[in-house]
This record gives sequence, structure tokens and C-alpha cells, in this order.
Amino acid sequence: MSVDAGSAVPMPPKRRGAQLFMLALAVGIIMAAYASVGIGMDGQVPAGMLTYGLGLGVLMLIAYLVLAKFAPWADPLILPLVTLVNGIGLVMIYRIEQAPWRTGASATQQITWTAVGIVMFTVTLVVLRDHRLLQRFTYTAGALGVVLLILPLLPFIGREINGARIWINVGFSVQPGEFAKLALVVFFAGYLVAKRDVLALVGRRLLFIDLPRARDLGPILVIWGISVGILVLQKDLGTSLLLFGGFISMLYIATGRTAWVLIGLTLFVGGAFLAGQIFSHVGHRFEVWLNPESNEFYERAAGGSYQLMEGLFGLGSGGILGTGLGQGHPYRIPLAFSDFIFPATGEELGLTGLMALLMCYALIVERGLRTALAARDPFSKLLAGGLSFILAWQVFIIVGGVTNLIPLTGLVTPFMSQGGSALLANWILIALLVRMSDAARRPPPQAIQDEGLTQVMQR
Repeated sequence: MSVDAGSAVPMPPKRRGAQLFMLALAVGIIMAAYASVGIGMDGQVPAGMLTYGLGLGVLMLIAYLVLAKFAPWADPLILPLVTLVNGIGLVMIYRIEQAPWRTGASATQQITWTAVGIVMFTVTLVVLRDHRLLQRFTYTAGALGVVLLILPLLPFIGREINGARIWINVGFSVQPGEFAKLALVVFFAGYLVAKRDVLALVGRRLLFIDLPRARDLGPILVIWGISVGILVLQKDLGTSLLLFGGFISMLYIATGRTAWVLIGLTLFVGGAFLAGQIFSHVGHRFEVWLNPESNEFYERAAGGSYQLMEGLFGLGSGGILGTGLGQGHPYRIPLAFSDFIFPATGEELGLTGLMALLMCYALIVERGLRTALAARDPFSKLLAGGLSFILAWQVFIIVGGVTNLIPLTGLVTPFMSQGGSALLANWILIALLVRMSDAARRPPPQAIQDEGLTQVMQR
């Protein structure tokens, strides 16, 4: 009896069972947190808990089944970790929705977006059987990313909300920059694979740093110019940081040259300083960051420090262990369901809960970087590394902003904050990581053939 050498050997049943157990555990933790909110507020379990739990459980079971079918060798930790973080975000949005006054939070809307995110996750896995096909669309992805960044600046469809022009209205609000980051990471990966040998060449040595040739500075200057343009025209420090930081990290991965990181930091700090001196809205951000407690900036208006200080007060009142779910006042923080969901969570779960959440993010990033190390081709290494860094960088930017470590940027906490654009884009990001993880961990053809023969003989 012969065995097709190209046929896929499914993941061992024990490992699939362990992944399903971890996924069930994540859903169980989320439902326990949901029950705690109701008990903390009213002394009883919320009436809709069973429906909520079944809905979330079915969504994640669908994701698991698609994963087992189309990416059986993918890292088993990624999906349970993302499920847990997404679920805690849902619980906190539900908690904020129960405020004595209208806050804008909607758990129903968020679980709907989560369902759409799972659909995007499954569609990506089913359609994209080989992620290396993306390399053929390197420049198409780059053009698409630039177009998506420009869309909010166009008349009629572009919208300015809370001081930043990063939205478009197509019957409903969409933040195209969230999808632009995925397209641009694909472009960066494809471009750097083709040009990495040139970009790794050394021009001259300054002290202990090997500087690149002056003629090779073109790409980093173009990306820097685009980042500064986003900062100035769209008033969006978050996307500007995310885009430029992602390019620098991938440039470092591709070339191994520390000089590119130092040049990138110099360019961004210099650009931000000049923009702060020339454009008032940029300078105002830095003034609020440096003097958040000043009466001059302590205001509810967009760009003021009222929300920042309320977030810090919430973190302070939460302490080490938190007030307990349903027993704090996180809804006092403006935009607690979106930009400031991290300090809102910190008030009720405390530093301990926040450290657990950050550990979940760290593990997701670590699994992504592990995938990059295990990848068998340069494009996969760069794409997996770039997507992992983008996720890690976004968490750092938002956590740094709400804790006043860096200026507020307007980014949202991945998978936790309310909103459709960011959630859908991040689920697609996870699908890409899962697809690359499956390719990196799948045994080579000879091992597949040997495993197939073993299975036949055992039967």
C-alpha cells in the first residue's frame, strides 16, 4: 500500500486534545469573570450568562475546528491565549455598560464584531493555504497600504473624531489604518527580502557603529516621511509610531545592523520634535504628557488630560489585587471601553490582573517570534517577525500612553477595546501567524511519508 508523500499528517490526537482543553479553560475563565461582574454588582449571576457562554463557546469551537482542519500543525497556544484576552475585553465592556449613565459601551456589539473576527480568521485560513503567495503581491500590498492611509484625508468620506482624522464613513465608521498596517508589513517583508543584501552593506564606521551607505538611506527616509505626514496631517501619533517602528524592526531582522535602529530612533525623535515646534496640535500632546496634572490641561475636551488622570486614579485605587469585578467605578474614566480599557481593567483586577494580561500578550508575541525563528524561508521569517513586533509595539504604545510613560497616541488595546476595525485586523493578523506557524512546524515531506507508512502499518 502506498502513501502520498505530499499528504498532510494530522497533529497527534493528544496535542489536539490539549489545545481543545486550553480553549475550554479560557472560555471557562471568561464565564467565571462574567459571573463575578453580576455577583459583584447585584449579588446574582447575570440572567444572560448561559446564552453569552454558549455563543462564545460555539464561536471558539468553530475557530478550533477550522484550525484543526486547515492548519493542524499550528502552534496550539495562540488561539487559547487570544480567546482569553478577547473574552476579558468583552467582560470589561459588559461591566462598563452597566454604569448608572450611558457610556457608549456595548457588549452585544462587541461580541458581534468578535463573531465577524472569527469569520475573518477562518476565511483567511481557508483561502490562504500558502502564505508565501503573498510575496508575489509585495508592491500591490504596499500601494494598498498607502491608499488605506490616505483615505481618511479625502473629503466627504474622511471623518475627524476626538481630534484625529483616522476614520472614513461608508455607511458605518471604519478605521482603514488598522488594515493598512497588515498590507504594509507584507510589503516590508517582500521588499526587504529582495533588498536585504544591499541594505546590509557597510559604508563607513563611526565609533563602534557600522553605518550604511548614504545611497541606501532612501527607503528609511521615505517611510519616515510617511510617518511624519500621518502625525501632522491625521494627528495620529499611534499609527505613525506603529508604522515606523514596524519598518525599523523588520529592517533590523533583515540586515542584523544595529545602525538602522539608531538611525530610525534619531529620525523619529527629530521629526517629532520639529512637528511639536511647528504644529500646535502635536506640541499640545507633549505638553499634556509632561504636565497632566496642570489645571491648564485638566479638561474633558479632546486632547486634555482629564481622561489620563482619571485612568491613573483608577489604577491607583485598584492597587495590587483590585476592587473586584463589579465593585469598582471604571466607568468614571472617559472612553473606558476603548482607549482606556486597560486602566479600567486595572481598577477591578488590580496590578495582578494586568500583569496576567500582559503575560498573555507576551506569550502570543513569543509564539509569533518562535514561528519566525522556525520559518524555512526569509519571507516567512520577516513576515512573522514583523507581525509579532507590530502586536508587541501596539501593546507597549497603548499601555505606555495610559500610564503616562509616553504621550497618548489614540491606539486601542488589541482584542480588548471596543471597535470593529482593530478587532477584525488583529484576528486576520493572528490567522497569518497561525498559517505561518503551521508551515514552520509541519514535518518535511520525508517525515510525512514515514509517519503515513507507520499509521498504515498500525492499522
